[in-house]
Amino acid sequence: MTRHTRAALVSALNPLAWIRKSYDWTVHWARTPKAPFALFSIAFMESSFFPVPPDVLLIAMVVADRKKWLRDASICTAGSVCGAFLGYFIGWGLYETAGKWIVATYHLESAVNFIGIQFEKNAFLAIFTAAFTPIPYKAFTISAGLFHIPLSVLVLASAFGRAGRFFMVAAALRVFGKKIADSIEKYFNIFSVIFILLVIAGIMLIKHGSR
Repeated sequence: MTRHTRAALVSALNPLAWIRKSYDWTVHWARTPKAPFALFSIAFMESSFFPVPPDVLLIAMVVADRKKWLRDASICTAGSVCGAFLGYFIGWGLYETAGKWIVATYHLESAVNFIGIQFEKNAFLAIFTAAFTPIPYKAFTISAGLFHIPLSVLVLASAFGRAGRFFMVAAALRVFGKKIADSIEKYFNIFSVIFILLVIAGIMLIKHGSR
């Protein structure tokens, strides 16, 4: 194996390098006519099974054109809330197959019962919290179907939580877009690590609570 081959292999296996490439790819699509469709699709899929949060594309799109921040935040919210229906359906009718596979993929088996307990206490607050924070939202949409939470509760809590999150991000970029964009470019690796740690912390939080 040559030195160049080894270097290419190390780069490909480096998580930060992979994230950097994903970010660059996302920014590229953010400047194309297909960006709104891509944003809706990613937000939709992330609500039930997709690992990449829609915030990445939302940020890139708003930075690319800050005047459309309201449109982009609305598309992201709509896609995510619509995706919650798929997550609910998986939990309601496909849990033994697709649902268990998704839960196992993210190592959230022990968290499902804990989520059920939180639903008994306050389902609206539990879903809202997951929708607004890095806690895995998909685990709650699937569990909502599994535990037969009323769809009205899922939709309202998801709408408030997701809208609060996405509109806050888009509004901050609208006001401080240039400074934030420059910071993301300059300190991307640091931001990537922080974001990954937040997601892991969210997963650990509900896993710890399930014990």
